[in-house]
Amino acid sequence: MTITGKQILLGITGGIAAYKAAELVRLFVKAGADVRVVMTEAACRFVTPATFQALSNKPVYTDMWDARVPDSMGHIELSRDRHLIVVAPASADFLAKLANGLADDLLSTLCLARRCPLTVAPAMNVEMWQNPATQRNIARLHADGVGILGPAAGDQACGEIGMGRMLEPREILAEVTGAFGPRLLGGRKVLVTAGPTYEPIDTVRGITNLSSGKMGYAVAQAAAEAGAEVTLVSGATALAAPAGVERVEVLTAREMHDAVMSRAKKADVFISVAAVADYHAVDPKPHKIKRGNGNMNIEFAPNPDILGEVAALPKAPFCVGFAAETENLEENAQAKRKKKKIPLLAANLAQNAVGRDDNALTLLDDHGMHRLARAPKIVLARQLVAHIAKMLPKRQAAH
Repeated sequence: MTITGKQILLGITGGIAAYKAAELVRLFVKAGADVRVVMTEAACRFVTPATFQALSNKPVYTDMWDARVPDSMGHIELSRDRHLIVVAPASADFLAKLANGLADDLLSTLCLARRCPLTVAPAMNVEMWQNPATQRNIARLHADGVGILGPAAGDQACGEIGMGRMLEPREILAEVTGAFGPRLLGGRKVLVTAGPTYEPIDTVRGITNLSSGKMGYAVAQAAAEAGAEVTLVSGATALAAPAGVERVEVLTAREMHDAVMSRAKKADVFISVAAVADYHAVDPKPHKIKRGNGNMNIEFAPNPDILGEVAALPKAPFCVGFAAETENLEENAQAKRKKKKIPLLAANLAQNAVGRDDNALTLLDDHGMHRLARAPKIVLARQLVAHIAKMLPKRQAAH
């Protein structure tokens, strides 16, 4: 997927995150997009129009009555040739304007008069983001078909910590690039699992694994980009849910099992990416176990086989498994695919993937092996989704 030749209008509103918009313009231009920048008066207090003119190689617009636009119709003319409007950062005030149809400056007016899609990347203080008024506005914008990118959690310029940080420019670029891709899974319902599970031993200890959830979240994002209605059942991670994806948070393997089985019959595709613990403690203690002088013995029992159970349903969704191996990758992965009786499995070496932002995958299906070269996980996720989309019509035709 690419944005080469795409015409993007980047709107910038007032907030400290406006400095990130400079890098976003640079990335858009480097990726081959034609970028036109429109700034609010407040945005100009943080970064000057000259910065964006230099980066975009185009005039920057700030005034509703700009004489450079024929008949002073900037609110009409500036967006008519654009494929997409992206507002980043989008302040709480600007989101409120959009949600309520207010238009008192150039950027808000052209957004109201647009014919192309609109996407916003919110950026504000954590309390402003969590305020019920902002959440009502976000819900209304989502219902109106406006794309919402982020925000993310983390340190904020005000010194507080929490949700409200604008996504990083590279994340926004990835989202925009995906939005221009084909809707390969349009109308499909996709269920994805991601992240680790945690099995308690007592109230403060448990067993888990090193899964970051990054691959599963990338798969959920790629499926949403491809037009699917995506539900993400996630173990504990530090990741934000991809835009437009419903996240169901679980902790243990049995909780993940219950969340998946209650939704699997309505899914068209089930992609099992989570690193699910194979065993759980038979008798987790309701108190902290005190240290003793000798060894401690804990009895473990098998957890449910989530992928196997879904694949065995009378009208099972198209099932995709993941295998993280440490040796004999292809042999072990093919054995797992046959044991689970699933049409597609993605395999990788765990030591080369855990915690990283990139990976390499081998896809195994009835036609053999398909190797995906090492790349960012979102790139691999998009390639996986494209492979699934190619297999779906053939499989349905066979039934």
